[in-house]
Amino acid sequence: MTRFDVCSIGNAIVDVLTEAPDTAIAEYELNRGTMTLIDEERADFLTSVMGDRVVEAGGSAGNTAVGLAGLGARSAYIGKVRDDDLGHQFANSMHQHGVHYDTSFLSESLGTARCLIFVTPDGERTMNTYLGASTLLKPQDIDPDVVGESAITYMEGYLWDREDAKAAFRRAMEIAHAKGRLTSLSLSDPFCVERFRAEFLDLVTSGQIDILFANEEELKSLYSTSDYAQAQAAIKATGKLACVTRGLKGSEIIQGQEVVSVPVFNIPKRVDTTGAGDLYAAGFLYGYTSGQSLAECGELASRSGAAVIQRFGARLTVEQCDAIKSNAMETGAD
Repeated sequence: MTRFDVCSIGNAIVDVLTEAPDTAIAEYELNRGTMTLIDEERADFLTSVMGDRVVEAGGSAGNTAVGLAGLGARSAYIGKVRDDDLGHQFANSMHQHGVHYDTSFLSESLGTARCLIFVTPDGERTMNTYLGASTLLKPQDIDPDVVGESAITYMEGYLWDREDAKAAFRRAMEIAHAKGRLTSLSLSDPFCVERFRAEFLDLVTSGQIDILFANEEELKSLYSTSDYAQAQAAIKATGKLACVTRGLKGSEIIQGQEVVSVPVFNIPKRVDTTGAGDLYAAGFLYGYTSGQSLAECGELASRSGAAVIQRFGARLTVEQCDAIKSNAMETGAD
């Protein structure tokens, strides 16, 4: 048995969420429903105009790590923060949620990364991200004992933006496979795929990645097609395990020629979509590392994604985690 079920690696970002009226989008010149990279000056301004807020340790892989711990998995996380107030808030949040986290603090240079999330009444999130210290993850930050003793190492595609972080990503893959462990990649977003399509394809086809997470648009972007059927056929041909979310169409778990279709789940109200994909991955990986079938893993994933969008922020309550594991959520169209 391994020490950890999943080690998640990503940009360590403090999520700062606020509920905002629709008028805030135009007033603060925000790009509605998207993620925009910003500098520290812009981050300070947007922070100053946010009202009541929720502050959580976040980032895509960070959300997955916390979700895994909440579901009962042995979860670890690697990501870089500055030795500042936000950095210590990030570390404390991880520890409080039961995630193993001991990446060394950055002592100088950029401040801890933050994602300023404006959630409008329809539940849509508009994100403005200052990447700061998170971009300075280096190969020496990859703990070989943690990665080597994790059944699966899960990494976000956003890491590919910086050469040092990319080298850290590659080191993690090497350590994991040398120990006979599995590696996993989340494609993160279509724009990320467009920037690094050839490299991501190589990771999948060369066997460096064992499990792929993507939404429909990301998978189509990976294979340069507007036809989902073509993208599905292409990932089937690799023989890799792929988890593809398709909005109201549900999701598909694909392994070779096997396709498991998973329905969406009824929810009373969509409050905030922050972390939906991250918690989908957490649900799947929890099921997979506990030996459940692909169909059962897909159902856990869908229940996890559906649960998190019913509340503000990217954290599940204890009651939600219990409902996810006990199959107490009803299936059906949202």
